Order: sequence, then C-alpha cells, then structure tokens
Amino acid sequence: MTTGYRNIALGIIFTIITCGIYNLFWNWQQMKTCNELLGREEFNPPMVILLSLVTCGLYFIYYQYCMGGVIVEIQRARSVPPFENLPILSLLLSLFGLSIIVDAIHQNELNKFYPQPA
Repeated sequence: MTTGYRNIALGIIFTIITCGIYNLFWNWQQMKTCNELLGREEFNPPMVILLSLVTCGLYFIYYQYCMGGVIVEIQRARSVPPFENLPILSLLLSLFGLSIIVDAIHQNELNKFYPQPA
C-alpha cells in the first residue's frame, strides 16, 4: 500500500514554483490514493489529465467535483464523518479558478486516512 499522506503546504509551494506542473503530479497521486482506498479504479489519471488538456480545463472542473464525491463515499465507507458539501464546494471553488485550494482541501481529507509521517 502506498502512502496517501502528502504535505499540503509543500504541494501548494511546488505548484506555484512550477507554474502548475507539480499540480498534475499531485492530482495523479490523489487519484491513485482514492482508487486504493476504494479498492477499484474510479479514476484513470492519464485520461483525466488528457481530457483536462483537450477541454482547456473544463473537464478538470468536473473531475474536482467527482473527486469530492468520491472522498465523501470513502468517508462513509470507513465510518468517518463525511464532509457532505465537499463536491459542491469543489465545483464552486474550481469555477472561480481556485483549484489549488480544492486540491489542498481534498488532500486534507485524504490525509485523515493515513498516519502523519515522522
């Protein structure tokens, strides 16, 4: 099992320093983590990235909404109090160009399933 715990501050800093390129890696890792926690392939990272590029980011907004829904599904399945409004919050923030904030919120919710590394 790969660790899904990621440092949120570093994710934001690396995304800014690399003009968003690190964000692709960060989202790829979040998709892998969700697939692992679900026990099925809900997300196909290369396809999500390709569709996001082809649609000039529109698919990425949809993906952020879906990722929020999947995180809520994982929380329910693991008896963790779900962040019920996460999908709609993800959608609204993404629509206003704040996807990096959405990624940080998603990572925060995913980090709850893994111990913090020493």
